[in-house]
Amino acid sequence: MTSNRPYLLRAVHEWICDNGLTPYIVVDAAKPGVQVPPQAISEGRVVLNLAPRAIARLEIGNEAITFMARFGGVGHAVSVPVAAVQAIYARENGQGMLLAEDAAGMTSSAPSPDASPTRPAMPALQAVPNSAQDASLSDGEGEKSDDGDKPDKPRPKGKPSLHVVK
Repeated sequence: MTSNRPYLLRAVHEWICDNGLTPYIVVDAAKPGVQVPPQAISEGRVVLNLAPRAIARLEIGNEAITFMARFGGVGHAVSVPVAAVQAIYARENGQGMLLAEDAAGMTSSAPSPDASPTRPAMPALQAVPNSAQDASLSDGEGEKSDDGDKPDKPRPKGKPSLHVVK
């Protein structure tokens, strides 16, 4: 399967813009293919404003985000590989999405370079076993105690109260 990363970026960008807020992305400037002005980089990262009023010709593709922006009054072509984007958020309220490092680069079904025959690249999902005992506890009649098989006593009915201990 292809990576879901560019789809998430496009969706969150649209959501932020539709709500009248300013979308920003955080980019790992050390990743290969990042083309931003060096003066914009701080501590190995760059924060870029993707608001339509701040940039021109924005394209959020499956491989890269490209646009024209002004840095210090000078126009620059910016290109950021989708894999280098660490987060997208709204400047005004901080809402957005932090993108997991392992979500990047899943563009094919080929195993990752660090995969070995004994260790798969991605963990497989497994169903959680549902025992009869777990099913009997899910009806709300009590919770399993730490001492094993006996359920705790049902909670008392009525209004809760506090006791002052001196």
